[in-house]
Amino acid sequence: MDISGMQKGLLKAIKNPDTIDTGVLQVLAYGYRTQRDIEIKMDQPEFTSLCPISGLPDFGCITIRYRPNDKIIELKSLKYYFLQYRSVGIFYEHVVNRILEDLVSCVRPKFMEVVGTFTPRGGITTTVRVEYKEEG
Repeated sequence: MDISGMQKGLLKAIKNPDTIDTGVLQVLAYGYRTQRDIEIKMDQPEFTSLCPISGLPDFGCITIRYRPNDKIIELKSLKYYFLQYRSVGIFYEHVVNRILEDLVSCVRPKFMEVVGTFTPRGGITTTVRVEYKEEG
């Protein structure tokens, strides 16, 4: 198989970001809401998605920091949410925004930040950061 045939095969297997099912995300009640604020930080050091142009895998670390209101993210469901990205073609800049939007809609935090630190591609390491702050 030549390179262009191989690339066509890779591109055929790419799923659209719209296939990500946020229904797998589960939340738990944060029982100390009226007593104090906390900050939760989670790292997914083995995040993978696909380059939508080449079909090749992109590797990185996704870090989520947030201050909950009344709900927190259940970690096993977050793992299953992340696993869906392994077959999705999405740019770095879009993946952090998509993760932020999905998680904010589930937990409605006071603050949330999502940082994606991706391994070098063509000698360039890329870090993308996005945040949400509750209005009011």
